Amino acid sequence: MKRIRLSLIVVLSVLCVQWSVSGNKTGQETTPQVKNVIVMIGDGMGVNQVYAGLTANRGVLHLEQCQFVGFSKTYSANSYITDSAAGGTAIACGVKTDNGAIGVDTDGNPVKSILEYAAENGLSTGVVASCAVTHATPASFVAHQPSRKMEEEIAADFVNSDITLFIGGGKKYFDARSDNQNLLDTLKAKGFQVALTLDDVKKVTTGRLAGLVADEHPAPYPERGEFLPESVEAAINLLKSDDKGFCLMVEGSQIDWACHANEKEATVNEMLDFDRAIKVAFDYADQDPNTLVIITADHETGGMALTGGDLSTGKVEAVYASKGHTSVMVPVFAYGAGAIEFAGIYQNTDILTKILKLYGFAK
Repeated sequence: MKRIRLSLIVVLSVLCVQWSVSGNKTGQETTPQVKNVIVMIGDGMGVNQVYAGLTANRGVLHLEQCQFVGFSKTYSANSYITDSAAGGTAIACGVKTDNGAIGVDTDGNPVKSILEYAAENGLSTGVVASCAVTHATPASFVAHQPSRKMEEEIAADFVNSDITLFIGGGKKYFDARSDNQNLLDTLKAKGFQVALTLDDVKKVTTGRLAGLVADEHPAPYPERGEFLPESVEAAINLLKSDDKGFCLMVEGSQIDWACHANEKEATVNEMLDFDRAIKVAFDYADQDPNTLVIITADHETGGMALTGGDLSTGKVEAVYASKGHTSVMVPVFAYGAGAIEFAGIYQNTDILTKILKLYGFAK
């Protein structure tokens, strides 16, 4: 009987170790404390967009390294189908709000975002997007406005925030405004280094950075080159110097636009560009075991369906059911410290709750 008990203990011990090792990508028997979080949002990215990219890339994506995958429910407070403002606010601030609203609840009250929680706890914070930083999703992590259309007001919210860095387009909302204010001068007065090209962005490795590389939006891929992965690398290189840790939001913005246009090739191009940015985040998480990377979407766009393909040649055959957003659940992939927390099916608002728990921050 004692031998049976001993054998059972040994088996359970082995299983626990195996589960622990499989539960994080660090190879450690216990999950490290989360110090850095990188939230990556593929705007409009559903499962079929992911698999279209995988097919076009002949069967592989960097994203596949994630051991834990969940699904989030994306509906907004006032619609079965969310827009990017409400979807972004749900992820950033942990509340369901009305379509079009940025960082506020259904009564119009400001709601704290994960970047604001992080800054309050002494962490560095950042936003990188392949669109204007004042656009709906990146704005949801920084600004508090009743309408996503208020991009000049959103730009002012960036200036008045505690954010460490932001990189993307939208320069005209800072320096060609209807009120004739030049917020680039205000940014400089607040200690930001203003960079207007990607080369200049990459030169800034300390302090605060405002990288505004386009008047409106960066060009679609491949015209914009490696802007997104290189911007993610530049952001991490700056933020990682903070001993307390950091929180970074990255958006692959133009997956959504390609799907709105029902353009299969553009969808694949944007998806693969986003996947290269994911690799940059994973590479850093491999270096720093206290890093968690979350990859998700605010919603699916286009009702994309794969009707055929060839993994050996990268051929993708697809049709779209819509030129708008759809209501389906979207995937949540997680990599690194605490990744197991993101398995399962849950509300998009739960993503914030899970991040705060892993950071050890009170809501």
